[in-house]
Parts: sequence; structure tokens; C-alpha cells
Amino acid sequence: MLRSVFSGTWHWQWTARRLQTLMNWYPPFVGAGVKVVTLANDFRYAKVQMPLTWYNRNIVGVHFGGSLYAMCDPVYMLLLMHALNDTNRHGPHEFVVWDQAASIQYLQPGRGTVTAEFILNDALLQRIRTMEPGTKQTLDLGVDVRDEAGNVVARLVKTEYIRRLRMPLRPNTQS
Repeated sequence: MLRSVFSGTWHWQWTARRLQTLMNWYPPFVGAGVKVVTLANDFRYAKVQMPLTWYNRNIVGVHFGGSLYAMCDPVYMLLLMHALNDTNRHGPHEFVVWDQAASIQYLQPGRGTVTAEFILNDALLQRIRTMEPGTKQTLDLGVDVRDEAGNVVARLVKTEYIRRLRMPLRPNTQS
């Protein structure tokens, strides 16, 4: 394996477990105490939690709004990138995904552990996969942040920019 690493023929295998571990070491997540507790093997579902601690509590003793946003920020983009592009195939990547915008509504104070569940359904992914090469679209994807009683603490809408490439990008590999 060492020879293949240095010769450029070894490729990183993206698994849900690896991405989950990497996300759990993402500095904004570590700093706010955010934890990705579930990431589906097909990258269509993720569950993220954040307990209320001294370092993500605001001056009035509830969850800091920036931490509530941070726990949701990268998730949809990462799920879409991996669900649309076979990141282990080492072939061309067909879709570019970027966060374009976001909005958050704080509905009630967050106390205790809060949870957000992200779901990419078959209809959404099929609609994206039927895009013509060279076209782009934006999607508004919503997620609710809920407290332990199931009450909605915050509602976040992420706008994702998706472009299907005319010529798929080949990962940087040397044969």
C-alpha cells in the first residue's frame, strides 16, 4: 500500500463512517459540541446533535444561535456531494454542489440536547440526476432543529447550488 500511496495510484475510499468521523473533528463542530450521531451508508440521511454546555450557551443560558446554525451548515452540501457523485468510483464526478445561501428562524429557546435530521429522498435525487449536462439549479432544503421534547427550536433553510457538468471532472489521479 505504501508504494501505491507514493506512486499516486492509491485512492481514498469515502465511507459514511469516515465522513462522519471527519465531520466530528470539524473545528466548528468540536467548538460547539456538535456530534454527527448517524450518517447513512448511502449518504441520504444524517442525524446531528448538540447538548447544551457552558461553551455553546448564550448570556441568557440557552443555546447560542450561531451554534444552532453551525450544527446544520455543512450537512446538506456534503450529503448531496456524496449521494450524487460516486466518490469511491474514482471516475468522473458529474455534479458540483455549493452552499449558496441560508436563513434561520429561531422559534423558541433551545435547552438540553437539540437534534437535526437531514433527509435526501429518492424523488429529489432523481430530479437532480435528470438535469441536462451543463445546466444548473438551486434547491431550498429545510431542516428543523428540535429539543428533547420534539419542539421545534429553530428552522433552517439552505439554498444549494447544483450544476451538472458538461464533461465530468476526473479526480486528480496518475496511472
